[in-house]
Amino acid sequence: MSTNVPPISFTANGIVIPSTAAVLAGVQADLNQAFGGNLNFSVSSTPQSQLAASIAAIVSNTYAEFLFLSQMFDPAFALGRYQDALARLYNLSRQGAEPTVVVCNVSGAGVTIPVGSLAIDTASNLYRATESITIPAGGGTLSQTFAAVVPGPTVCPAGTLNQIYQAIPGWDTVTNPADGVVGSNTETRAQFEAQRQATLQANARSTLAAVRGAILEVAGVLDAYTAQNNTGGPVSIGGVSLPAHSFYAAVVGGLALDVATAIFDKLPPGPAMVGNTTVTVTDTSPPYTSPFPTYSITFEIPSALPVLFAVSLANGSDVPSDAATQVQNAIVSAFAGGDGGSRATIGSTIYASRFITPVAALGTWVRIVSLQVSSPNAPDASFTGSISGTTLTVSAIGSGTIAVGGVLTDSTGNIMAGTTITAFGSGTGGTGTYTVSLSQTVGSEAMSSTTPNDNDVVVRADQTPTLNSADILVTLV
Repeated sequence: MSTNVPPISFTANGIVIPSTAAVLAGVQADLNQAFGGNLNFSVSSTPQSQLAASIAAIVSNTYAEFLFLSQMFDPAFALGRYQDALARLYNLSRQGAEPTVVVCNVSGAGVTIPVGSLAIDTASNLYRATESITIPAGGGTLSQTFAAVVPGPTVCPAGTLNQIYQAIPGWDTVTNPADGVVGSNTETRAQFEAQRQATLQANARSTLAAVRGAILEVAGVLDAYTAQNNTGGPVSIGGVSLPAHSFYAAVVGGLALDVATAIFDKLPPGPAMVGNTTVTVTDTSPPYTSPFPTYSITFEIPSALPVLFAVSLANGSDVPSDAATQVQNAIVSAFAGGDGGSRATIGSTIYASRFITPVAALGTWVRIVSLQVSSPNAPDASFTGSISGTTLTVSAIGSGTIAVGGVLTDSTGNIMAGTTITAFGSGTGGTGTYTVSLSQTVGSEAMSSTTPNDNDVVVRADQTPTLNSADILVTLV
């Protein structure tokens, strides 16, 4: 039996389906032949017109399902269960939610703080140590990495992870001098495809992409950056000085031993390694027997770089009362890749324009006048100061000029996020007093003031970008 309905075409470029209009014309021709001709389809309310439209819709919908199914065989378009199936060909699984990672200063004397030791923040979120450290008998303060017990985008502002939950004799204090690196929810379609492309390189050996791909497969790793210097002299890559013939990896999250093992498995023997963390890896592969050889693997746990935002919106009667909170939440989510786009990463350039779309998507009431960024990498001024109440006293200027509107930051986490300079006192850019927006007490220390008025932020290869909603300044004009 023949039909006038055009079929699906299987071409070198994939399936091509006929238009709905072409399908309807074919159905009408078939009905006309079946009923002896002269059927009037010009009036849509006639039985023959309704029957033709229904049949054409069924056929067109079926064709569309075939088209959808054919696209699911392409990793660039696959989603959901189909994407999971394609990734399984590469022994990949969609990453579930990952925990927020925080680098803390821990103090004590003559104590080993093992993996799994617990601390708690001011919002009652528990964090577990991801590496073991030993503080010598003479006492001191060392850095230790903690990860949230509950995975997902938990915000951990500087200074809030400040209580020991599980007492260990000799362990005295814990605090995070910088914001934590916000975790993530289960990977979206776009993020899973990006992971597939990156980790494909892990099947290789002795290349930067292979090492990075292997690191990214480590459970709990949020971000990784790799570089190498193949020359006979020192070079600077991403703001990090690498000696001759050296390898560099910066990693956020994951157990230190697991990260070091991934590097050991993929890195060719010989290059010097640069970083602030050294882990001993044991090679148990054949033909070795006990005692197995051991190797020191060095990599970088990057420091936190606060990213500052200034968003100016046109005011109006339709602007909701919680506009600032909505804007802050949208930017924080996009910063971590929660909108399906790219997340802010080690060694990247963060463009202010990246965040226009997620803010504009909040509603028709959003009318963006300006959206700008900055970071302490490019401060207006660096200085020594102290804060009592809402008075900042600057005792010495290291560089630059202090300006009203500047956001205060430090490396210790003592300054409250979102603290801005609101007015001159006796100081007008140099030493003297200034009024700040948030009342607090901070002893004399190194500080910087930065006005978010740039179009981009360049993150160094030894930094991981962090964001606190309080550092997103929203104004209505």
